[in-house]
Amino acid sequence: MRPPASFNRRAFGQLVGAGALAVAANPASSLAQSPPKKKIAFLGTVVFKHSHTQHFIDRLNEGYIWNGTWQQPRVEVAGTYIAQFPEGTDLGRERIERYKLKTFNSVAETLTLGGKELAVDGVVIIGEHGNYPKNEKGQVRYPRYEWFKEIVKVFEASGRSVPVFNDKHLSTEWNECQEMVADAKRRKFPFHSGSSLPVTVRMPDIDMPYGADLRESVCVAYGGIDSYDFHALETAQCMSERRRGGEVGMKSLHAMRDEKVWEFLAQPAQKRTRDLVVAALCRSHNLPVEGGYPTAKVDFQWARKALPTIIGYFITHVDGFRTSVFMTGIRDFNYAGAIGDEGKILSCQMYLPMPGHGSSTADFFNPLVRHLETMIIENRQPYPLERTLLTSGMVIAGVNSLHAGEKLIETPEMAIKYSVKDETYYWRG
Repeated sequence: MRPPASFNRRAFGQLVGAGALAVAANPASSLAQSPPKKKIAFLGTVVFKHSHTQHFIDRLNEGYIWNGTWQQPRVEVAGTYIAQFPEGTDLGRERIERYKLKTFNSVAETLTLGGKELAVDGVVIIGEHGNYPKNEKGQVRYPRYEWFKEIVKVFEASGRSVPVFNDKHLSTEWNECQEMVADAKRRKFPFHSGSSLPVTVRMPDIDMPYGADLRESVCVAYGGIDSYDFHALETAQCMSERRRGGEVGMKSLHAMRDEKVWEFLAQPAQKRTRDLVVAALCRSHNLPVEGGYPTAKVDFQWARKALPTIIGYFITHVDGFRTSVFMTGIRDFNYAGAIGDEGKILSCQMYLPMPGHGSSTADFFNPLVRHLETMIIENRQPYPLERTLLTSGMVIAGVNSLHAGEKLIETPEMAIKYSVKDETYYWRG
């Protein structure tokens, strides 16, 4: 169609130019503009160098490396509550100033941003580290459960709920763990909880074949009880839950220390577990050495001599499946699983280079932050909360077994059934 006589090329150019200037002056008018970021409330116990709160607060405000590029934060930290500011080691005040964070004096005020109703789109709980009391079993009573209950109160008073992320296990008390899960299901909000181990890089890059005839899982790792034992249990469970029939929960747990562990493993009936321990050790990058090399062939007898200090959790699942985890001094997390009647072994390392030990940034937090951002943006949790409920229960049972004098603990209340989808959640980039 021919334009009207009064319309010429110069007028058309002026019109287009004016439109371009208008879009440049007012980007909000562009149809291609990104939607506003979801706002989150960030709750942390304490910020010091390499603390969990430091790792999360930096990534959620500064960004992080993701698949070969720098990923800007995909959510906005709208309100912050830091509980403790210890003399000499505190970085909390510096981070608040650096990121110009709006801070509050309570959990509820942070969620409402100082108002009367919920004013954020997601909540992050980092209840790890800091000066908190211990119970009679030596477990630190971090405020994860208490903060979670305060969050739920705000949800109920506001008449709506938003996704919540909780770092590591749920609580030191089983009834509190159950209550947290029940609250999330009752209020129908995504609740993502756990650690970096299931989502960090794996070497080699493998997952348990979905629906595999898996018979037993072993993790050889390091650390103490009610802390790194959770990491070791998650290392095993994220593989075990993919077995044929899915997860059915735990029947019993028997925890042992030092020579008692090795005596148990030396029994003829424990050959498969011994083979898995050796396979897991052969994935380690931190085996004990003398003169720059292992002292002998890595086998069961070598391990017994080289790792005299050890804590073992021997878990029997409701379906007869077995999980065994061992906390040693090898400073990495190594998995091995036996598949089928012939006991074919699949093994890998969940790569966790700690700051000061080959890594200064603890990049294994990157995929965990990625998952929590995605949950808040898409309003869905990446994998079942029941995994964290069960592994929290395993930690509790392990502590109880040791506290009772290394006795077997029956756990009928922990028969937690769940299944996962055939999806891969760990960092492959």
